[in-house]
Amino acid sequence: MGELQSALDALAAEDLFSLPPGAVLARTAALLQLANRVAAELTRTVRHADATGAAEHDGKKTAQSWLRGHGHLTPGEAGRMVRSGRALEHLPATAAAFAEGTVTASQVAAIAPIADDAARAAADAQGVDLGVIDQALVVVAHSESHARLQQVVHHYREALDPDGAEPDPTEGRRFTVTRHADGSGTGRFDLDAVGIEKVLAGIESIVQASRPKGDDRTRAQQQADALVQLVDNQLAAGNLPTLRTQKPHVVLGLDMDDFVDPATGPGAARTGFGSQISAARARWLACDGSISRIVMTPDGELLDLGRDHRVVTPGLRKAVEQRDRHCVFAGCDAPTHWCDVHHLIHWINGGETSLDNSGLLCERHHTKVHHGFRIERDPGGRWHTWRPDGTEILIGPPLLI
Repeated sequence: MGELQSALDALAAEDLFSLPPGAVLARTAALLQLANRVAAELTRTVRHADATGAAEHDGKKTAQSWLRGHGHLTPGEAGRMVRSGRALEHLPATAAAFAEGTVTASQVAAIAPIADDAARAAADAQGVDLGVIDQALVVVAHSESHARLQQVVHHYREALDPDGAEPDPTEGRRFTVTRHADGSGTGRFDLDAVGIEKVLAGIESIVQASRPKGDDRTRAQQQADALVQLVDNQLAAGNLPTLRTQKPHVVLGLDMDDFVDPATGPGAARTGFGSQISAARARWLACDGSISRIVMTPDGELLDLGRDHRVVTPGLRKAVEQRDRHCVFAGCDAPTHWCDVHHLIHWINGGETSLDNSGLLCERHHTKVHHGFRIERDPGGRWHTWRPDGTEILIGPPLLI
């Protein structure tokens, strides 16, 4: 172990900028193989600790719990390492390739399920030689992508029980959301093959709809925006089940003083699910929404509750859609059903809710306009978009210099 540490210290001291690109890539490949070999030896050692109960020496019940507490691994990482170690005892070809550094720990984890107790029993019952399957999967691991390896393993496991009962794929569906202090959220979902296909089809339809042209967002950003747009479309359709006696919608609470004040007003508005957002973002949402007046005493006693008032009437929206036909921000052709009706002069500042004071903007560009960009319609009916620095965004053929 000391020699290994010394070798790593020597590698860390090398000047990478002195190496040509080919040498950098060769070094990378060599280090990947070494990392695989170290991972293989770690997995072998963890398996020995697992089999001999070594974790009891430190007061831990299992090798997995020791890895979580002493190795700072996540439960998933610790579990995969222990399962891989157990599986490799029955997979000599995979174990040898792992020890040589030609397969990765992730590939071993993908192959490991073929050697669990149930899979081995099913293979024995059908006369399947697990050693042959083991060798074949090493070939796949060497020559195919990781995703393909997972597919081959999945097909093999399905073939072990071709006449078994078809499981209900929906029982494994999960969707969890963690809300953060700033009101944002992080989510995770686990879906069966059909469920994920439906989700991907809906998201991809929006991603591929050229929204907007000249898009420089990453693929992840495009998909996230598409997911929000997909939900926005469904909320706007008005056919979702009722929530708290009303059609589901975004609810905001904002003091009138913060609403009128042109300042950003961080943390001034509260959403229906408890997030805090800025007054500026609330004003953006209020461009095309319903407003209710609620008057309360300083002690929180209700004095007056006004009726909901739709800022943009259905008739006005139809007129704006007929005139604009898509998002009017320069270079964007997002369809009408993706768009809000934006007040050129906000109604809270005295702007009329009228056709002349309205324009269609998709969510992305509605946000831009509330953060420094500006749109206006000239007397000839042509829309113009201005950057925060006052220059106009012009769309046309490139200038020849």
